[in-house]
Amino acid sequence: MGRFVIVAYRPYPGEEERPLELTKSTCRSFGATDGTIFEVFEWKSAEAIAAAHQNPVWQAMCGRYSEVCECVSLENLNESKNMFAEFEPIIPYAI
Repeated sequence: MGRFVIVAYRPYPGEEERPLELTKSTCRSFGATDGTIFEVFEWKSAEAIAAAHQNPVWQAMCGRYSEVCECVSLENLNESKNMFAEFEPIIPYAI
């Protein structure tokens, strides 16, 4: 059984398009009303997650994100305060 992950990126001022560009080839992305972008993806296992975090390619990708945005908790999104959180799709399934 896989592990579903949701991560939210809040772009730094002037970098609003960059996080979206970074996600276009890999994940399905959604947007919150405050401009936060988040993506939903699946890992094969918890072990695959741990292994990826040791991989230089993964670390480099994370570094590119950290240059243009910060990761924020989903609880900080206005939509998450609703019983059924709704978000606008930005990128349909790209895979």
